[in-house]
Amino acid sequence: MKKNVYFIGIGGIGMSALARYFKAKGCNVSGYDRTPSELTERLQSEGIEVHYEDDINYIPKDIEDTLVIWTPAIPQDMGELCYVKEHGYRLVKRSRALGETSRGMRCLAVAGTHGKTTTSTLLGHIFQDSGCGCNAFLGGISKNYDTNLLLADNKVFVAEADEFDRSFLQLFPEIAVITAMDADHLDIYDNISKVHEAFRSFAAQVSGTLITKLGLPVSESDTKAKLLHYSLEDNRADFYASKLNSDEKGHYIFELHYPGGSIEGIRCGIPGRVNVENSIAAAAAALSFGLEPEKVKHAIETYRGVKRRFDIHVNNGKHIYIDDYAHHPAELEAAIGSIRGMFPGHKMTAVFQPHLYTRTRDFAAEFAAALSGVDKLILLDIYPARELPIPGVDSSIIFKDVKAGEKMMIKKEELMQVLEKEDIDVLVTFGAGNIDRFIEPITELLEKDN
Repeated sequence: MKKNVYFIGIGGIGMSALARYFKAKGCNVSGYDRTPSELTERLQSEGIEVHYEDDINYIPKDIEDTLVIWTPAIPQDMGELCYVKEHGYRLVKRSRALGETSRGMRCLAVAGTHGKTTTSTLLGHIFQDSGCGCNAFLGGISKNYDTNLLLADNKVFVAEADEFDRSFLQLFPEIAVITAMDADHLDIYDNISKVHEAFRSFAAQVSGTLITKLGLPVSESDTKAKLLHYSLEDNRADFYASKLNSDEKGHYIFELHYPGGSIEGIRCGIPGRVNVENSIAAAAAALSFGLEPEKVKHAIETYRGVKRRFDIHVNNGKHIYIDDYAHHPAELEAAIGSIRGMFPGHKMTAVFQPHLYTRTRDFAAEFAAALSGVDKLILLDIYPARELPIPGVDSSIIFKDVKAGEKMMIKKEELMQVLEKEDIDVLVTFGAGNIDRFIEPITELLEKDN
């Protein structure tokens, strides 16, 4: 292991987990990110040096004993990236670094175009809560542990397997879950057929047990692993739920059926019907590994979720406010359906910040259809992330086809002023960009008006 590990793009959720890992292993860890964030501030408080200028003077000069890890979200012409390429540093992508870290471990990986963060974080919690422990690299901040990295002295390795840039093909899991195979990242894949092809390539790398959501286009010929299926309620699956009932807080109680029997009376620790399905997927992986059913039950019941995934910030009798990372039409549809089920008869106002010009262009009609399920839509400008603008692509191509009873399109800077005048019942903020910067002011606004 190199003495110095330098990160270009250290503030990303996957990059920061790796930074924490190498810091825990005794390396000198530092890095660059474009802007300060809650994540970078946390890294700095943990003793990791972070800077925000593209400046080669921050890069360790010991070329032979420095590993540089970078994220594809960084522009190819960025000065620091060009410098390390030109000067012979060992340079690896985040996905390669994660794959190398997993070698020699018993890897459990959760892939899927949506649902993977909640499912993998719950799987990590099941191992921790059971007393087994694990090394987990998570795609979100676990609310149980307030981190995206779990460490243990054993060889159990839990990872979120990201399909972006085909990153998940760096992992060779013993057990894997695939939650969804929707069209996404078409800037990388071009079409749905290539998305499916990549997931089948991932399936081919699983050595022990592969668990897919029932109905996904993966067959036994695609993998050498034992192929099992899970479903919310379809009893044709190997893992499924029955006797679903929700309590007054939107938490579901259910019986989980698995090949060895059933577990009765599980109360899902986080609300929403969609999270029952995520719990079944995580339980399927844990039970396939050999963890005890009663310990799996206890972990599901004590799971507190992930920040920015169906995250309830206000429920004070007058207002309900939920924040969710959903940024794909299928995710929006699932979240809106779950919220409708939890709070029937309430007026739902949604604030949505589209993420990426290409995704907005490719799924404008699907976004409009999903967002038509709310009572009022407040649509913000596109968050560009790693992309340059595309002529003719802006939020209006979604807005024009939304069939919600009320709708308005505003700039992000106008949001708080608009919300102050709104009669809010159920409010939800959706998006993968920087819409999370509004969580605190919205929470304060609604708590004050109680």
